[in-house]
Amino acid sequence: MKSFKYYLCMLVILFSCNKDDTEKSNDNFIISGIDISSFPKINLSNPIFYNQESTVSDFLSTIKTSGVNTIRLRLWVNPTDNHSGFEEVKKFSQTLKSNGFKIHLALHYSDTWADPGKQETPLEWQQDSFESLQEKVASYTTKVMEEIKPDYIQIGNEINSGFLFPTGNISTQPLQFLGLLNASVKAVRSKKTETKIIIHFAGLENSDWFFGQLGSLDYDIIGLSYYPIWHGKSLKNLKQTMESLANSYSKKIMIAETAYPFTLGYNDWTNNIVGLNEQLILPEFPASPIGQQEFIREIKEISTSFKNGIGFCCWGAELISWNGNQSENGSVWENQALFNFENIALPVLNEFKIN
Repeated sequence: MKSFKYYLCMLVILFSCNKDDTEKSNDNFIISGIDISSFPKINLSNPIFYNQESTVSDFLSTIKTSGVNTIRLRLWVNPTDNHSGFEEVKKFSQTLKSNGFKIHLALHYSDTWADPGKQETPLEWQQDSFESLQEKVASYTTKVMEEIKPDYIQIGNEINSGFLFPTGNISTQPLQFLGLLNASVKAVRSKKTETKIIIHFAGLENSDWFFGQLGSLDYDIIGLSYYPIWHGKSLKNLKQTMESLANSYSKKIMIAETAYPFTLGYNDWTNNIVGLNEQLILPEFPASPIGQQEFIREIKEISTSFKNGIGFCCWGAELISWNGNQSENGSVWENQALFNFENIALPVLNEFKIN
């Protein structure tokens, strides 16, 4: 009997140690992510992708082998063409999970793009009172949590000015803005999961003021967008801002969106967002495959070099020019994707392995 009790005790201790190691591992997880929200739409055209050796390779296999561990997906409430809608995102999330990726959902709380200059309330919610809108937000977020079960959930997208306008405008209705955020946060927490809550701000300027407005809001991670074209060309300032925010608000912090071009050329007749030398950080990071790789290498270093820095996510990794040489509905981002104009994986993918 003594021997049995001894071994039983040892099993309990071993289990406890393994549990602690797992929890520690989860707490210290470094995000090496990409946003491929348009992939289900692009994939309908049956593009052929290649690995860095120019061998035909499944897109998801290529990025997984490269070290990508987290996929970010936008979620719109009722998009006109159903792309980035609930059913598509749910189905794609299941595919991604089965391939071993963690899921980072960016809830826009809109039927279309949401960013600092545009936070349009879903059409079906536009006549709701503040109280009714809180209920809609809570119900919708609960549905997301129950049916998609993301590892990370982002409450709004680039909500510098608030979200769900005009009700949740931070300038004119700050209390309602916080009330809507709280409705979503409580819906997440009620599920008692390990899902981490991200609050997402675009850029560096005024970020300290913004997060100072959140008071006792119960969230886990500060997410920042950083694009040199819009948010300044000082990587030193980026690092200092991230460290300062993490320390001031005792939060984990990540770069939720970034990108850089591998060329200033284009592969269709749609004007690209980045196409001029003055939009780059020169001479350090030219618009070349190596310049793109070195920029992301520096982003990885910055976002993981201090205690609360937990990683980064490249936006538009999949945005090749999939419609051919179109003047409409082409890609404004194909020169910032992670695959070149022949759909061959670029050297930047080597930077996604986490040591």
